[in-house]
Amino acid sequence: MFTYKSRFALQLDDKRVRVWREQGTRNQPENITEHHAFRGGSIMVLVGISLGYRTELHIYRRGSVMAARYRVEVLDPIVKLYAAAVGLSFVLMDDNARSHRAAIVDDFLESEGIARMEWSAYSPSFNPIKNLWDALDRAVCRRFPPPAILRDLETALKVEW
Repeated sequence: MFTYKSRFALQLDDKRVRVWREQGTRNQPENITEHHAFRGGSIMVLVGISLGYRTELHIYRRGSVMAARYRVEVLDPIVKLYAAAVGLSFVLMDDNARSHRAAIVDDFLESEGIARMEWSAYSPSFNPIKNLWDALDRAVCRRFPPPAILRDLETALKVEW
């Protein structure tokens, strides 16, 4: 199972102008919109995928994602159940974040008999979920009207996922 988290915001944060348009409508003024850094807030989400399966979209509600929170909100209710269903061939591939490498997480995985794919820190990520984040972001951006508040963004992410 590959897991990964990502942040989705109501507004983009790179101060670049984006143009989302239908083919053949290039440079029409109504297609150009200005965005400002994280106005309205953002949502941190996590998913897991494997061959023929995907988890529900897990939304982190407020605060930082620390190791204890990762264990309680993701490993115990999501990963542990899926690992039990798959059996001994199950291997977890997380995103190598510092909170995912904490002793509390290692102890939990070991106590549950969950194998983890090891890869060195600072190595490039080949996690296929990164491609899904782009597709999900594009699907949410295509919605009309676009999400205006965090509750709308959360609903749009869940529907599109």
